[in-house]
Amino acid sequence: MSPSTPKTNDQMDKSFLSASIPELLKQMTREEKISLLAGKNFWETVPVPRLNIPSIKVTDGPNGARGGSFYKMTPASCLPNATCIGATFSTSAVEEAGKLLADEAKARNAVCLLAPTINIQRSPLGGRAFESFSEDPTLSGHLAAAYVNGLQSQNISATIKHFVGNDQEHERMGSDSVIPERALREIYLRPFQIAQARARPWAYMTAYNKVNGKHVSENKIFLQDILRKEWGHEGLVMSDWFGTYSVSDSINAGLDLEMPGPTIWRANGLVEHSITAHKVDPRQIDKLAGNILTWAQKLAKANSDIVYAKPGPEKTRTSSQKADAKILRRLGTEGIVLLKNDSNILPVTAETKKVAVIGPNAKAKVFTGGGSASLRCAWSQTPWEGLEANKPKGVELSYALGASTSKFLPLIDEPFTTVDGKPGFNLRHYNIDSAGKQESKPLVDEVYDISDLFMGDFSHPGLGKQYCTEIEALLTSPIDGEWEVGMCVTGQGWVYVNDKQLMEDTKDQVRGSAFFGCGTVEKKASFPVKKGEKYRVRFLHDSRAPASADGTAVATPFNNVGLRVGHRAVAHPDHLIKEAAAVAVQSDVAIIVAGLNADWESEGYDRPDLSLPGRTNDLIAAVAAANPNTVVILQGGSALSMPWVNDVKGVVYAWYLGNECGNAIADIVYGNVNPSGRLPLSLPKREQDVAAMTNFKSARTKVNYEEGIWVGYKHHNARGIEPLYAFGHGLSYTTFEYSDLKVTSAPKDGLKANDWKVEVSVKVKNTGKVSGSHSVHFYVCPPDETATSLKHPQWTLQAFDKVYDLKAGSETTVKVTLDKYAVSHWDEVWQTWRAEQGEWTVCVGKDASIMEGQVKFTINHDLEWTGL
Repeated sequence: MSPSTPKTNDQMDKSFLSASIPELLKQMTREEKISLLAGKNFWETVPVPRLNIPSIKVTDGPNGARGGSFYKMTPASCLPNATCIGATFSTSAVEEAGKLLADEAKARNAVCLLAPTINIQRSPLGGRAFESFSEDPTLSGHLAAAYVNGLQSQNISATIKHFVGNDQEHERMGSDSVIPERALREIYLRPFQIAQARARPWAYMTAYNKVNGKHVSENKIFLQDILRKEWGHEGLVMSDWFGTYSVSDSINAGLDLEMPGPTIWRANGLVEHSITAHKVDPRQIDKLAGNILTWAQKLAKANSDIVYAKPGPEKTRTSSQKADAKILRRLGTEGIVLLKNDSNILPVTAETKKVAVIGPNAKAKVFTGGGSASLRCAWSQTPWEGLEANKPKGVELSYALGASTSKFLPLIDEPFTTVDGKPGFNLRHYNIDSAGKQESKPLVDEVYDISDLFMGDFSHPGLGKQYCTEIEALLTSPIDGEWEVGMCVTGQGWVYVNDKQLMEDTKDQVRGSAFFGCGTVEKKASFPVKKGEKYRVRFLHDSRAPASADGTAVATPFNNVGLRVGHRAVAHPDHLIKEAAAVAVQSDVAIIVAGLNADWESEGYDRPDLSLPGRTNDLIAAVAAANPNTVVILQGGSALSMPWVNDVKGVVYAWYLGNECGNAIADIVYGNVNPSGRLPLSLPKREQDVAAMTNFKSARTKVNYEEGIWVGYKHHNARGIEPLYAFGHGLSYTTFEYSDLKVTSAPKDGLKANDWKVEVSVKVKNTGKVSGSHSVHFYVCPPDETATSLKHPQWTLQAFDKVYDLKAGSETTVKVTLDKYAVSHWDEVWQTWRAEQGEWTVCVGKDASIMEGQVKFTINHDLEWTGL
């Protein structure tokens, strides 16, 4: 190897592991230090082979470890989405999930997971709301700490995100979240503060947006004053992907790492120029480089077998799949919330002979939301498959689609195959010759099975930056009628059926939401089919922008490279609903599986409203009219409107459940597991009942958080608004009663804030006929308002714990400790945390609007603090 040939990690010695970081910095040239301040590529940091400094690989979360490619995702274990995890109210379950995710990251040759997401669900319309735990900062913070502790106990760095105020997708890179100081501290920073106090995340990721006039990635107040000085963070601070917007401002603010690479802002010449102009002090370069080296050394020490391994393929953990499935199934069942169960319509038992399973999500593969949370499941079951495989003996299932509600046509699956009859389709990549034509021989020719191809991170040694991609598949028609195909592209596209052009997308293109907003809106066309006949369908994509009449390239807003193709049988919506109602009439129970999917909830765009898509509401109304024993199972990541709720007997919120989706749903429906999930967010009756309803978007670049601290249930309680289902609501197949709520250790007068605490206990009894698990929620109420005190929420969740498998008739005692966080508010005058003096109250909440029991304690002295 010549001296100029860069070493790979596996060719370096491991002297870096024991090196003194200050001494190492002295040995580095300034150019080497600057090179560390941005990524090497999409998922790796820059190595310095001369000094044996390795590259560190990161991978996307938060509900799994996707690996190094959107284009060819490594099959993975997929957790239920964060809101489902929030509904478990179980730190032990979440910590166990964090440990599983650590193993998943290692299997992708990565030692840092870009997760968890703990932004507040300020509005259910947020495109990434499904990635966040809750609308409540206390719940979010404690679950985040458990998640981080699970990950980092296995020596995988968490990257807690998005710090801070990244609560919507609309104009997210340029919008200014104008957040009042008290709300910023008590609602939006509080989850990060709790996680920092309880888990010390090794890395933070900055938000895309501005907060109060300045991008967070350039904001010293957040990155220096709060995060490092006030909270004592000693780890890494990285940008979100393409969330760095400057040279000197981001460096001076303390943004250690620009991601992804190669750099846009931190090229050696640009940074050197800033140093020459005295816009950047060289000592700041040392500081940031030192932070990166310290983080990298910690991870390399703990994971030398990964960091220094010869680069190899990412792996799917097949040997542990059975154990993983058990954990994921438990998480799913613990998070599913039974919202309504009139006449004990659930669980379905062997006495129920005929069950109709209806709905657009019943046979669909809806396992997670879209965007950075996208994963390819290593195994899975649809709700239909889970219900069929786990049904009690003697129960018969029937099926009807009922409605087609996807935003895009469903991805290619059955009845498509490869041209020679294998599962999947033929995928080919072609070079473009010197004349600008597609070459006749493909450079890549393989079988693949996911027809949503985001190729922004795809490259091949033989392909140029511009190339052609072809999907070819054989349709064996199951019907007589019409078959519809659709396509989203980032360049140009054509569709051929039996070598005849059916459609092209090369003119008058309109930007859509596919590929993070880089793709066109879906273009669709249909063709006649006969049952049993075969049709050769080809989708051709050219990554180049369309040409104008004179042959020159047309200016286009689309970047990256992407091709998405879908299909479905053409059916009239009224016919689908009538067919579903007919199936329901012939059944003892009708179960409708509906909701959202990754088309509707995704990074890059927000939801338009709370409605279920398409004709879903009409379908549910028709089935409920046909069969009074109707149960609706909803999939989604946040609140949905339910105009039919009084017409059905059962409602189950099943979220996005990952690999074990079908089994987890079946466990609840058939009573194999007693539901224990409770809502981590409020479900409003109307969109107008959401506190952020009038200011949830970027209006002339600003998002005004005018609701202040009154988010979610705090808003509903303060204004006397009855939600559809309140925060904390969740039914069981048994019943629980609380008694003997008491203070077991009262706070002493004169204690400093760090020593202040009050211990509270309550007895929980299972008063039903079957065993069950139950989370107990403790709410705190401040003293009566005085002429000089602030206005506070009536009740706020401040502690919770979960009882597992409490047998019928049994009783247990749940104890929690309330510390300074439970009683403190942010005082804008004193710029500290303070507690109101007087008599405080603790209750147990059946939900956020119904309190049971009451116990008092008193604070008689100034309780003031800063930091953690």
